[in-house]
Amino acid sequence: MGAILARISPPKFRPERDVPDLSGKIIIVTGGNTGIGYETVKQLLLKNAKVYLAARSPEKAAAAIKRLEQETKKSAIFLQLDLADLPSVRKATETFLSQESRLDILFNNGGVMISPPDLLTAQNHDLQFGTNVIGHFFLTELLLPALTQSYQETQVPARILHTSSAGHAFAPGNGIDFVSLKGGPERDAWVKKKGSITSRGMLYGESKLGNILISNYFAKTHSDVLVSCSLHPGSINTELTRHAANWLQAIANPFFYPAPMGAYTQLWGATVATPAQITGQYLVPWGKVAKADKRASNTKLEEEVVAYIKDQIKDF
Repeated sequence: MGAILARISPPKFRPERDVPDLSGKIIIVTGGNTGIGYETVKQLLLKNAKVYLAARSPEKAAAAIKRLEQETKKSAIFLQLDLADLPSVRKATETFLSQESRLDILFNNGGVMISPPDLLTAQNHDLQFGTNVIGHFFLTELLLPALTQSYQETQVPARILHTSSAGHAFAPGNGIDFVSLKGGPERDAWVKKKGSITSRGMLYGESKLGNILISNYFAKTHSDVLVSCSLHPGSINTELTRHAANWLQAIANPFFYPAPMGAYTQLWGATVATPAQITGQYLVPWGKVAKADKRASNTKLEEEVVAYIKDQIKDF
């Protein structure tokens, strides 16, 4: 059904036609071996960018890079990165910075969705918040020197695209229940009270709201050298829904759009939109600016989330 809808009412933005030549651009795409990330890497390679495909699994990354070479005649560069393990995030940035002095575009694209509540990161954070938010915040902080260098060399603001979701609306009433973010008795009690199914959706909502909040933070604190925006890629048929119940996947997947379309909005924001259009904004399909849930503009909550994350990463 999603594929049919895409043919009936195709997006105005078409990356093959509208993305400019990206020769000389240095780009990182997290979660680049599959789904929306893969399709993003593919379009960037077709436009001659130098792309670092960041992924956890060397085997899956190698398979993706081989397939990309067949489809684009270009090669992506593997960057090993496990967003659910903070030492891995630091190691990935050290590897990148040993090879490159600047970074022009960072796609904080990778993530997990509605994973079971008992799954935690290596540092005992909720898997969704730890991967989607804490891991990406730490990665971005460590890459700020390269993002800043991009502006100094080119006089063009570097760009950061934070993949959020319309699912940020599933966050609990106050936006973030901090007790839910780290493993332990208090979190266990929170999950039990909410229920296994409801808590999954709320934890996912917290992580996607977190993506918007940290995007807003970077947009405000580094406005002189970079552009930062968040986005909802659309309802896309990818393996991101693998943790959802089989019955839910069976019902929903036919209405999801094909994976390539999931890359459209972040490609538009990264390569076509002007900085003034998108910095500090929330983008929606297929390359538009919209309003996020009102909790996403809560500056007090933003400050609390950033302070919490900084406390979690301070020893790494």
